[in-house]
Amino acid sequence: MPNPVDVLEAMLFASDVPLEAERIREVLDLENVVAARGLAEELIARYEAEPRGLAIVEVGGGYRMVTRPELAPWLVRLARARTRVRLSRPALETLAIVAYKQPVSRPELDAVRGVSSDAVLDNLLERRLVRIAGRKEAPGRPFLYETTREFLVAFGLRDLNDLPKVEGELVIPDLAAEATATAEHAQAETEQDPGPGGTDVPARG
Repeated sequence: MPNPVDVLEAMLFASDVPLEAERIREVLDLENVVAARGLAEELIARYEAEPRGLAIVEVGGGYRMVTRPELAPWLVRLARARTRVRLSRPALETLAIVAYKQPVSRPELDAVRGVSSDAVLDNLLERRLVRIAGRKEAPGRPFLYETTREFLVAFGLRDLNDLPKVEGELVIPDLAAEATATAEHAQAETEQDPGPGGTDVPARG
């Protein structure tokens, strides 16, 4: 039988998604996940021991074969004819809100951004950077959105804990509370203003 590390190397080369330790254990029929991680670490060490154009990294909850960052300029030249469309500023803004406050609904996104997020969310869903995580228990039961594994892979993150730390806190408005407060305020104004012909006239004795 071939060296298991060589088999793992071939698996990573052939896979277009990160391979989780459990998947490696299953395919190689290993004793446990610890053994699978051991093989991955051995392969990582092999790649780091000598100069190579590729590297093995842990990303998106699994292991993946990638090109080294310092070789990016040459790869850009190679792929110039089919350069990937970059995310727009609104898309990045929406994606950041989802990433840090997930799960989040579209009305909540709209409240934070001040504009409709429909088109941007459709674009992010199409790119599989976000997904529908369920419905919010609120009037209209809007969809809730969260980031995906593809998001982690695209940004080189092992998990959401790898997100850059930011100062302050992004506050999502409590839309239900705001709606209740607005309704109560409107009712109070209606009670104070009786409208045309509603002026109180003292009763004559």
